[in-house]
Amino acid sequence: MRMTVKTFQRIAAATVVATLGCLAQPASAASKEIAVIVKTSNSNYWQNVRKGAMAAAVKAPGYTVTFQGPASESAIADQVSMVENAVNRKVAGIVLAPTDPDALIPAMKKAWEAHVPVVVIDSAVSEAGQKYYQSFLSTDNEMAGEESAKVLISKVGKTGKIAVMSYVAGAGSEVGRVGGFKKYIAKNSQLQIVGTYYSQSQMATALNQTTDLLAANPDLKGIFAANEPTAVGMGRALIQAGKVGKVVAVGFDGNEDLKNFIKDGTLCATAVQSSYAMGSLGISTVLSVIERRKVPRFVNTGVVMVTKANVGSPEAANVLY
Repeated sequence: MRMTVKTFQRIAAATVVATLGCLAQPASAASKEIAVIVKTSNSNYWQNVRKGAMAAAVKAPGYTVTFQGPASESAIADQVSMVENAVNRKVAGIVLAPTDPDALIPAMKKAWEAHVPVVVIDSAVSEAGQKYYQSFLSTDNEMAGEESAKVLISKVGKTGKIAVMSYVAGAGSEVGRVGGFKKYIAKNSQLQIVGTYYSQSQMATALNQTTDLLAANPDLKGIFAANEPTAVGMGRALIQAGKVGKVVAVGFDGNEDLKNFIKDGTLCATAVQSSYAMGSLGISTVLSVIERRKVPRFVNTGVVMVTKANVGSPEAANVLY
């Protein structure tokens, strides 16, 4: 089962989960490492998660925070190994951004059985894995997808062709984000989605895919690009093809490239998550679990729709990176 945040919240509200039951005894009284394991280390978005985690670590004297991720978001087996290795070295806790909603569950179960608390950030896992973590911190991706669709409709109208440039098929955040976007488009317009493309979170792949898309669909009215490297690749393709201002583009996330694309009009908007907050709150939440304090099962870390009108505002500055 693919989980969106809204589905998770409905299940969590109906089910009492003994989140601390497995943690009657810490993994090791001497263990002071908190392992932050993200989808890839090769992304500004995840490096911003790292910054937040390291800032929170300063407020946790005596603990060491480590950070790692595979070379790409499609290297799911590598991330599984990282979680298993963290459990084997008996870390005090794990902050995990799962690359796949199902593949990480066996490793999370090992952590649960070893009394190692896990806090999940960014992307949901399937229902079967929910009992193996103590808290989930994320953007409401389905709602963020809906908001992105609203912006696109407001610019292109309710008829014509649009496209979706996505990243890793089946990733928890992708299911909610792209799913929310498509559902809103289907319910509120007659726009035709001519294709969903998966970049594997590789900027160069997204650039090539968008270039081909634009060539094959000269009447394309709009594009939604669903994460940072995909949106950067899309923006560069629009510039190279001379389509800036002719094709409406909505991105996701907010690095320096995307901020500049907003300023120069390449993108009309980008939905920016608070990746820094995910890292910071991930550390503080797992420390609360370690220290036997109650933690919420779900924390919505929010999203800001950044446009040319508000790109210089304090609200946007707090989430852009």
